[in-house]
Amino acid sequence: MKSSADTPIYNLKAVVQETGLKPDTLRAWERRYGLPDTQRTDSGHRLYSQNDIELLKWLMARQEEGMSISRAVELWRRLEAESHVPLRVAASSNGAAPAPPVSAVPSRAATAQRHEAQDTLSQLREEWIAACLAFDEQRAEQVATQAFALFPVEKACVELLQQGLAEIGDGWYDGTITVQQEHFTSALATRRLETLLTATPPPTRPGRILIGCPPEEVHTFVPLMISLLLRRRSWDVVFLGANVPVEDFVLTVQTTKPQLVLLTAQLLSTAVGLRELGELIYDAAVPMGYGGLVFTQLPELQNHITGHYLGDTITGAIAVIEQLMIAPHLPMPVAPLSHHHEEALAQFRSHQAQIEVELWRNFGNSGMSHPMLRKANINFSRDIIAALAMGDIRFLGIDLAWVQGLLMNHYQMPKSMVIEYLQAYLQAAESVLNGQGPMLINWLKQILQPQVETVPLHIYAQSNQKG
Repeated sequence: MKSSADTPIYNLKAVVQETGLKPDTLRAWERRYGLPDTQRTDSGHRLYSQNDIELLKWLMARQEEGMSISRAVELWRRLEAESHVPLRVAASSNGAAPAPPVSAVPSRAATAQRHEAQDTLSQLREEWIAACLAFDEQRAEQVATQAFALFPVEKACVELLQQGLAEIGDGWYDGTITVQQEHFTSALATRRLETLLTATPPPTRPGRILIGCPPEEVHTFVPLMISLLLRRRSWDVVFLGANVPVEDFVLTVQTTKPQLVLLTAQLLSTAVGLRELGELIYDAAVPMGYGGLVFTQLPELQNHITGHYLGDTITGAIAVIEQLMIAPHLPMPVAPLSHHHEEALAQFRSHQAQIEVELWRNFGNSGMSHPMLRKANINFSRDIIAALAMGDIRFLGIDLAWVQGLLMNHYQMPKSMVIEYLQAYLQAAESVLNGQGPMLINWLKQILQPQVETVPLHIYAQSNQKG
């Protein structure tokens, strides 16, 4: 028996006003995907049910989270086939018709209220950032408490905490905010998430999700926030925290019996551990999802991980995770590391110390301070090893302007210093390797060509990365 929520009673104009979609878009979705499956009047005009409207809103929400419309439709079809359709409007027990759309005509008052709410949250974020920069913990907590009281937890987490931390990070890069201010802000944000996580009710949905960071990855804010948002959706989440060692990880998987494992990496060097864990998890026949800043900066890196990429946004990641929990499947395994990269990696590791000694001999009296040169060597060598271990030396090349800006903002060094360092490194590598390391040598020569403007991102920044 058809419920009243399935009764087609709304015309195209009412649906356009309720959803904000253009008529052409509605017609295109129906023509290409068969959604929604509208009814027609005797004169041929479309009629929509309340469930049709809810379906359209659901598809729009998936798009806002980063899904393409085709993927959103595919997800809906899968959910529908498995009787997990999330937004069917149930008829009331007395058979009354569902409430009509919020308005037949767009409400200026409602629009103004939404804008006012957004302005309020933006103002609260500014106040929270100001309090954190002043190390005023009491004021920062008051502002955060107000934001979480006025807005849904998900919205406050993303637009107050995450965006606030992003602005703090930008200020650190510009040299206007200190590492101490950034760490203080991160500590307050993390503590807020942990408090909210502790207060979540017990999970009610089947299946467990194991979340953590690969070896040497210390950035836990994003995976912790994902843990909170999933807990609030009634998923059973086990959060392992930072720097999860490879050793005994399979035993942990066997003990906790997750339906899905999630890992995040922010740096090229920690993506290597994520790759290694991904292969172990695949061998244990458990799906793995992954994400992080480095995969946004280097999208090609996604082709070197055995796992499901979660996307570039938190909301998009949650949608992908829930899709994997509803319809779990193993990812396609990536190809093993080529013999050439294995050989180049072994060659560099065996000569790394000699190259650095030669570099100190030739570059030690340059304009770069000895502590800075030491940091450069540590981080550049770490990234060389990571790029070779990931199977593509080109992963070293990323945004010269970023590094040069960092040098200028933090150390008042000329932009040419990065080029001078790489030239000295090339000379040292050529001298030590003596023709045995063509992969690294050729990349350094290419990157130093005048028209090329990409160099390793973490030469100098690693020691000041946000925690």
